[in-house]
Amino acid sequence: MMNIVHESFPVGPLQCNCTVIGDTDSGRGYVFDPGGNPELILATAKRLGLSIEALIHTHAHLDHILAAGEINRQTGARNCLHRDDMFLWEALEHQCALFGVPYTPVPDPNHWLEHDEELNCLPGNCIHTPGHTPGSMSFYIEQARLLIAGDTLFLGSVGRTDLPGGNTQQLIHSIQSRLYTLDEATLVIPGHGPNTTVGNEMRNNAFVTAKI
Repeated sequence: MMNIVHESFPVGPLQCNCTVIGDTDSGRGYVFDPGGNPELILATAKRLGLSIEALIHTHAHLDHILAAGEINRQTGARNCLHRDDMFLWEALEHQCALFGVPYTPVPDPNHWLEHDEELNCLPGNCIHTPGHTPGSMSFYIEQARLLIAGDTLFLGSVGRTDLPGGNTQQLIHSIQSRLYTLDEATLVIPGHGPNTTVGNEMRNNAFVTAKI
């Protein structure tokens, strides 16, 4: 069994939930959704005793990737993304202009995430959950009963589908077939806002409940 530690906190202009997680025995770790405040993220990793090996992005909206360049520069950590969101990554400057956010260049991804790919540093896997964006990914760390859901699933809500690449029916299918099949006690860290559990959303989510 690994000694898994994790900490989540809001970062960046739109207060995306960033998660630093890893195994203190090996000192290897990840940053999920580095959307801003790179020095805070790096300080958190150092306090947890983790060396960041990869920056893993649930999707490529600006508020989830803006600190990737600076952290990559300081650590050499890989940038990981699902290939289907590359069109959004390439449009980062345009995204920033639309939301009035200062543009910070980020290097291109150098690892393409795949559905059911295993995480190297942790006993977990990648889950392709398209709908919010075509390449949206969620990440399940089984030993910790932890799901990093990005903007696919929120407490009582779901990710919006009215932005480029969004698809409501895909989102519903992703949640019901790939997230609601997990252990109901699994803690869900959404892309924004408070945590929830898989079981709570299966029964009470205002938009997508479990299939009956």
